[in-house]
Amino acid sequence: MVIVNALLWPGTKICEAMGIDPESDQGLLRSMFNMLIYLTIALAVLWLILA
Repeated sequence: MVIVNALLWPGTKICEAMGIDPESDQGLLRSMFNMLIYLTIALAVLWLILA
């Protein structure tokens, strides 16, 4: 569970900062925030590698 908590940490912190329970709505908002964060990181890494 430590790895799962580490991967979900950014979305959890964003939801908590916005006053939203991360477990409400089955974590869909938390997943969206995580997807946006990891997409940005992945695109930046690919851009650095391929540039």
